Amino acid sequence: MKEYQDHSLRGRVFNVLREDILSGKYKENEELREITIGEEMGVSRTPVREALRQLELEGLVKIIPNKGAYVTGINEKDIADIYAIRSRLEGLCARWATEHITQKQLEKMEEVLLLSEFYGRKKEDGGHVVELDSEFHEVLYEASNSRILQHVMTDFHNYVRKARETSVEKKDRAEKSIAEHRGIYEAIKAKDARLAEQLADEHIRHVVDNLT
Repeated sequence: MKEYQDHSLRGRVFNVLREDILSGKYKENEELREITIGEEMGVSRTPVREALRQLELEGLVKIIPNKGAYVTGINEKDIADIYAIRSRLEGLCARWATEHITQKQLEKMEEVLLLSEFYGRKKEDGGHVVELDSEFHEVLYEASNSRILQHVMTDFHNYVRKARETSVEKKDRAEKSIAEHRGIYEAIKAKDARLAEQLADEHIRHVVDNLT
């Protein structure tokens, strides 16, 4: 029972720290102190230490012996690499989604799109557009019916969160992104796998162009 509790605590600490790093709460090269984090989360140093080691395996933290753990985060090269990989995989995801999407997932995708279009017309609601952008991709990845692809794409999507927020919050790009999502949805709905793949590839390329 204790082993399960320790594992559960480590997972909770890991998820919180990972979220805080990717959201920008912790900055690059900032030290992550085990004692401080443990006190903030109400846990001992052991699950914090284990979570930091796991974060090091993901490349988000660097542990320097006898010194401490420091945030590595996601740098510009990482973002470029992730988008280069996503540009190869996003189309595959859309193709598989065309073949496997359920009616419930299709309806969820349309609901997200309608809300995106609604908030996209309201200048003060950029935050909603960012959240809905994530929801659209979550449904797309789930609809691929590939646990491995969904896991990889979801992680990549989270890793470039700050870059996505900067991009989507630009109104002209937000409108184009929503329109591109609409095109992907219509292609999937029409069971046109090749078009869905093409449009998803183009969507990621446009995001990259907007970041440079």
